[in-house]
Parts: sequence; structure tokens; C-alpha cells
Amino acid sequence: MKTWFRTSIILSFLVVAACVTINVYFPAAEMESAAEKIVRDVLKEEQQDEGTEDNPQGALHRHQESSWLARINPLNFIIGSAHAQPQADITLSSPAIDAITARMKQRVNDYLRDYLNKNVVGFTNDGLVEIVNIDQLDLKERQAVKKVVADENRDRIALYREMAIANDHPEWEDQVRQAFVKQWIAQAQSGWLYQDNSGRWVKK
Repeated sequence: MKTWFRTSIILSFLVVAACVTINVYFPAAEMESAAEKIVRDVLKEEQQDEGTEDNPQGALHRHQESSWLARINPLNFIIGSAHAQPQADITLSSPAIDAITARMKQRVNDYLRDYLNKNVVGFTNDGLVEIVNIDQLDLKERQAVKKVVADENRDRIALYREMAIANDHPEWEDQVRQAFVKQWIAQAQSGWLYQDNSGRWVKK
């Protein structure tokens, strides 16, 4: 009888532990908030001095340090596991993510913002950029904008992939992309073109 009772207790514990372990959900709100920060940083016109309170990169690194300390606290693990939907801790920065966003910021400042202002390029409804009106450009300019668009799309695809990998869930890539789609459109400047859900080009 005692053996059966002990076995039941152990099995019950294992079932509860397994349920906690496999209860993985996509933190849509938290990921959208992360996408908002990154898109704002990429699209901003003025560069902030590194290390100031207004510097997103400095804030991101401070967030990473505090988040790391929170993750290794065993009490937080035990308490957090008891909740059905714990607060997600989204990783915003990694060497790959930082390198990608640095290239994107430079490209926006050097070329892409001008193309967006002239409605040569617009934001697509799948998180990329696309040439909308190339007629106003000469042959040399057309080649240049094609290269910019190709480079930007390559980095955007890599960013979505790396955000999923950095958060230990590569299978989240499509959902990460959707979070960024909303933010590219939401933070587009007045007059820029973007693609609505039906594929129609709309001016912000």
C-alpha cells in the first residue's frame, strides 16, 4: 500500500512538471513591444549618444543584464512556473541582431528614407520593402535602388530569423515577422507607401 502511494505521488509530480515544461506559448504582446523598439531605432533620423538614457541600445543592454539575473533566480523559476501564462522575457539583442540592425539603420539614413519619401519604395504586407514606382529614375538610379531593396530584404528576413533564434524558438519566425509587419506600417512616416492586407498600395 505504501509503495503504491509513493508511486502515485511520484507520477503526479512528474505529470505536473511535464505540463509546466511543455506549456510554451508565443508571447505576441511582448514580441510586438520588442519589434516596436527595434523598428523605432532603425527608422529614427537622429543618432543619440551611446550610453545616454535615450539611447535604445544602451537601454537594451541594461535590460538584458537585469533579465539574465532574473532568469537565474531559482525562486523566480518556481514562482513563475506556477502561473499559466508567465511574463515573457524577450531577448532584443544579440551579436547577429545588433549587426543586422546597424546595417539597416545605416541604409535608412543613406538611401532608403529618400526612396520612401519619394514613394519609389514602400513597405509590403509581409514585412519587406518593394519598388513601387521606378519610372522617375534613370537607369543608374534604378540599379542602385534595386540593390538597396535586395540588401534591405535580406537583412529583414535575417532579423526575423535571428529574433526567433535568440529567444530559443526558431519556429516562431513567421509570428515574429507578423509582429514586425505591424510596426513597420505603424511607424511609417506620413506620405510613405505601405501595402494593406489586400495588397493595395496606400499612402500613410
